[in-house]
Amino acid sequence: MNELVDLVDWSRAQFALTAMYHWLFVPLTIGLSLIVAIMESIYVHTGRERWKGITKFWMTLFGINFACGVATGLILEFEFGTNWSNYSWFVGDIFGAPLAIEGIVAFFMEATFVAVMFFGWNRVSKRFHLASTWLTAAGVSLSALWILVANAWMQNPVGMRFDPAQMRNVMDNFFEVAFNPVAMNKFFHAVFSGWTLGGVFVVGVSCWLLWRKRNVSAAISSVRVGGLVGLAGILLTFWTGHGSAVEGARVQPMKLAAMEGLYRGTTGQGLVGFGILKPEGERTDEEPLMFGIDIPCGLSLLIDGNTTSFVPGICDIIDGIDINAAGDTVCTVSYADRIALGTQAREALSRYNEASRAGDSAAMEAAAAEVERNFKYFGYSYLSSPEAAIPPVALTFYSFRVMVITGGLLLLVLVVATFASKRRRGWLEKGWLQWAGMLSIILVWICSQSGWIVAEVGRQPWVIQDLMPTGAAISDIPSASVKLTFWIFAVIFTGLLIAEISIMLRYISSASKSNIETPKH
Repeated sequence: MNELVDLVDWSRAQFALTAMYHWLFVPLTIGLSLIVAIMESIYVHTGRERWKGITKFWMTLFGINFACGVATGLILEFEFGTNWSNYSWFVGDIFGAPLAIEGIVAFFMEATFVAVMFFGWNRVSKRFHLASTWLTAAGVSLSALWILVANAWMQNPVGMRFDPAQMRNVMDNFFEVAFNPVAMNKFFHAVFSGWTLGGVFVVGVSCWLLWRKRNVSAAISSVRVGGLVGLAGILLTFWTGHGSAVEGARVQPMKLAAMEGLYRGTTGQGLVGFGILKPEGERTDEEPLMFGIDIPCGLSLLIDGNTTSFVPGICDIIDGIDINAAGDTVCTVSYADRIALGTQAREALSRYNEASRAGDSAAMEAAAAEVERNFKYFGYSYLSSPEAAIPPVALTFYSFRVMVITGGLLLLVLVVATFASKRRRGWLEKGWLQWAGMLSIILVWICSQSGWIVAEVGRQPWVIQDLMPTGAAISDIPSASVKLTFWIFAVIFTGLLIAEISIMLRYISSASKSNIETPKH
């Protein structure tokens, strides 16, 4: 038993490590690709050579980051086969389809046109080169689309059916998977957050140039473009974040309750603006917070547009208690009942296999019908108790607030920097704004990583919502090998990150010593 727990924990840790390092590079790739495309469009439209030089400067930084993102992404996909083989077997038909499309279409598109971006200057026409830059940006976003379709399906499994003969799920409706409402919201949220990160990165590096008084004109122009992209990105990120909360209330109410540290819900539920949770052993249904500042009726309004609607808490969800629009208390399926129904589905599956070996078609049909009837609770049969379905509340709760607070600070920096680049250029000479811009680079990554912690930790213990917990998804391998590869990957990824930062800093420093507005041929 201890070996199994150890294996699950280290497998989760390894995948989380790889995913978090990968997401250091992906949003910057998304954001920089758009900014570079906009800058080159300005160059082609105006014919001003200074914009060619500025474009090349940021394009080089994009290329460095792009290469690192590819390296970590490949390892991430391999881990589905090495560490999560049961998961890959159980849902490979569905999960593999968007990943295959991403590799065949989107990544091929990126790889093709990124070569023209870097090596096509003065070899192809201006407009063809510009088209290649925009197609690279489109390819980057398409890669994100199909990866996020796969991730969203894990959060809201649709468009499939369980085949008892194969003991696995098969694709039933590709378009339902591809256009999953959770997927669409996740995609736009991730892309807009990438715009935010790219914009903040450009503003931050430009502020360093201004602080060192190098290429001042190019830096101000870059702040203007990067600031506008970042500002549009963060406003749209807030909007899609609201959409995520609405979808979360519908398909993952336990995650929403954990985000709020909410154990017992009420009608007209407030939104915790800031709070401190009591230690885990001291929390109660009535008072989980040591200290909190509520926005009255905020959570009800956020998820339903109605200040009087009921929002269930963790204990309400476990007990199967809800309140309808008329204000009447209604009972849904409690987690204890879900465990019982999931167990029935697993037992029926065993009977199906026995009947299949015996050649009893009538018994097979009856067992298959029972499996189908209770399959939506299949994963609950692996839980030891209803409480095992509660995610890590404290980590989810605090990560959400770190994300919101850092997002608010980033919005302020982007508003001030963008306004200064257009109306108050003298502000950009001030040390306080330059340092705010530089430090915002750190803040934006904290914000981005916190968002993913909320999304992924908040859905635990599920790999596939309601269908497969993490303990059932792992590969049957020694935990020692997972521990070893965890530390190997930790060293490699840390070395890769240090190398990327070092290369970027050296390039920024060396390039800034000459006039970046004068393109090198």
